Amino acid sequence: MTTQVIVLNGGSSSGKSGIVRCLQEVLPDPWLAAAVDSLVEAMPASLQTSVAGIEFAADGGVTIGSEFRRLEAAWMAGVAAMARAGARTIVDDVFLGGAASQERWRKALDGLDVLWVGVRCESAVAAGRETARGDRTRGMAAAQAELAHHGVVYDLEVDTTHAESLDCARAIASHVM
Repeated sequence: MTTQVIVLNGGSSSGKSGIVRCLQEVLPDPWLAAAVDSLVEAMPASLQTSVAGIEFAADGGVTIGSEFRRLEAAWMAGVAAMARAGARTIVDDVFLGGAASQERWRKALDGLDVLWVGVRCESAVAAGRETARGDRTRGMAAAQAELAHHGVVYDLEVDTTHAESLDCARAIASHVM
């Protein structure tokens, strides 16, 4: 089988987006990027701060509501449809529900060849990146560093604590068929 989808899962500020950009450079074929951040940005502003949508607490906690889940399911189905139509796709997500989040993706991507990749980063390093970026709620990186990986099964894991995005991308690319 030829890998059709690469799913990167890791906490906020773990380096997933940088790895996606590097993967798009090092992989021989064109790959689309599908980031959960883009889904959130595509939602109406009213859902970006509501119980039905997604709420970001002052301490970095994230609460997901029923309307978010409905739209997320449609987004996942759309990502899967693109892959089924021949667009190789890299998903950049944060599995806030750990294994339950992975299961939602497994159902959406059923029948596709998927490479599951865990992107780890030490909490303190991710928190430093979060502060430097300035566009994230402080505390998200620390809250999500381990939470996103709870019960998730991977084909490969990379750690961006001391490794550059390009090195991680090359390691992932070596597993893509």
